[in-house]
Amino acid sequence: MISAGEVCVNGRVVTELGSRARPGRDHVKVRGRLLGQARFREYCLLNKPVGCVSTMKDPQGRLCVGDIASGLGVAVYPVGRLDYNSSGLLLLTNDGELAERLMHPRYEIEKVYKVKVDRTPGSAELRRLRQGLKLADGKTKPAYVAPYKKSGNKAWVEFRISEGRNRQVRRMCEAVGLNVEKLRRTALGPLRLGRLAGGGLRRLGTEEIAELRHAVGLD
Repeated sequence: MISAGEVCVNGRVVTELGSRARPGRDHVKVRGRLLGQARFREYCLLNKPVGCVSTMKDPQGRLCVGDIASGLGVAVYPVGRLDYNSSGLLLLTNDGELAERLMHPRYEIEKVYKVKVDRTPGSAELRRLRQGLKLADGKTKPAYVAPYKKSGNKAWVEFRISEGRNRQVRRMCEAVGLNVEKLRRTALGPLRLGRLAGGGLRRLGTEEIAELRHAVGLD
C-alpha cells in the first residue's frame, strides 16, 4: 500500500518503506480512511525568521521550526512551507485533517505576502502578474497584486494568491524581471500574523481555530 501511494501521514503521501508514525499524535490515512485521531489538538502561529528551515529537523544543523517549537511539549508540524530566505506566518498543528484541507487547492485558501522588490513594477508587469503567467509547472491563477509602499527606488508589493506552489511568488516576480529582496507572509485564510515578533510563537485562540476550521468546511 505504501508503494502504491495509498498511505498518508499528516497530509503527505508516504513513499518510503519503513517510515514510522506516532500513535495518538500523527494523522494517518490508508486509502482515504482515517486510522485514528490525535488525543488532543494543538494550534500555534509562528513568525518564521529568515534563516530558519521549515522542517522539524535539519540534518545540516541549521535553525529549524522544530527548534523553536521544542518547548511546546507536544508534536506539531508546519502547514506548508516558507523558504529559507522568507519570513512570516507559519501555522503549526497536529490537526491533520485541517492541515490537509488548508493545503488542498480545492479550498482555495488565500495567502497574503508583502514583498520588497528592486523597483516599482510597471502597469504591463502588474497586468501579467494579476492575470496569470506561465511558469515551469503551469500557468498561475489570477491574483491580487498591488504596490503599496515605496522605499527609495524600490517598492513593496502585496500579493494575494490561493495556490501553494513551491516558491510561487518569487518565481512570479522573476518571470516579469523583478528581483525579490524580502518576502514575508502575513496571512493564511482568516489567520493574521499581527505584531508577533520574528521567531515568536503563540497558541491560537478558540475563535481563530474556529475560523480556520470553518474556512475549510470543518465544524
